[in-house]
Amino acid sequence: MSSIREDYMAPWWTYWLHNFPHVNLNFQPIDNTFTPQDQNYQQSLIFLACMVAAGLGLNLLCLAIYLSCLCCCRKDEEEEESKSPNSCCVTWSAVTAGLLSCAAVGVGFYGNSETNDGVYQLTYSLYNTNHTLGGVDSLVTGTMGSMESGLKQHLARLDEIFATRGDYVQTLRFMQQMADNVIKQLLGLPDWDMTKVDLAAIADQTTYIEYYRWLTYLLLLILDLVICLAACLGLAKQSRWLLTTMMVFGVLTLILSWASLGADLASAVSTSDFCVTPEKFIMNQTKDLISSEIVHYYLYCSQALRNPFQQTCPSGSIRCACRHDAPKDQWNAVTECSL
Repeated sequence: MSSIREDYMAPWWTYWLHNFPHVNLNFQPIDNTFTPQDQNYQQSLIFLACMVAAGLGLNLLCLAIYLSCLCCCRKDEEEEESKSPNSCCVTWSAVTAGLLSCAAVGVGFYGNSETNDGVYQLTYSLYNTNHTLGGVDSLVTGTMGSMESGLKQHLARLDEIFATRGDYVQTLRFMQQMADNVIKQLLGLPDWDMTKVDLAAIADQTTYIEYYRWLTYLLLLILDLVICLAACLGLAKQSRWLLTTMMVFGVLTLILSWASLGADLASAVSTSDFCVTPEKFIMNQTKDLISSEIVHYYLYCSQALRNPFQQTCPSGSIRCACRHDAPKDQWNAVTECSL
């Protein structure tokens, strides 16, 4: 298992996010395995969002304290000539905040583009997987139909033709047994339709959601840039109403930005938990429908794994089903596993 796991390596940042503290609302550490149906795991994601909400509250508190100090420390009207140092301090504070906001917006544009590319690769993989599973079902159905109709009819016809030849009839019986065993193995293959999971529909829904997510974040980032530019323009022209308007919109955008950060952090951590150990989640979801050995075989597609659809005979376990009613030189043997 460990040698197979080495073939798949998640990016470094997924391990960094995967190692984030997973704590439920009772401040108890929980396992970081991706289990979205578990209540404690859901609470750990909510806890991360609450941490971001605490950061928003701290940010708004610092902003309120700064504005309160700025208003309370204003000098009298008769000392208006000596206000230039204070105005300079406000200007530099606004410029610094604008530069930090522009840097954050740049990182946001990059992250939004990378997320969109990642979702595109995910949907492409889902479509490809759905096509592969559909091909498997088509091949299995066609093979079973050919064997149950064409092969059996031909064997029955040969049985009539060689009815007088006992050795040939016995050989046909063995062939019929082999065909029945193949049909049983084909019946043991997983029926993907019974899983009630339409990967193509999931990919379509993911693409639909991603389009509006990408567009929403793009508009939010553009709004941040417009507010920063308008604030700089207001400082340059010393327009009080423009600065006041931008301050109001800036606070609203600040709230939206922190809220999006909370949603992004929870989503990134949960996605990283899945990317680090995806096989555990998939096996837990399919354990009631498909054998875990078959799911493991499909997940890794490695030649080192034993094919669960082929019965391999261990050493010394082969037995021969022979015809004893024919001469020894005409014996026909069929090897089968003694499991």
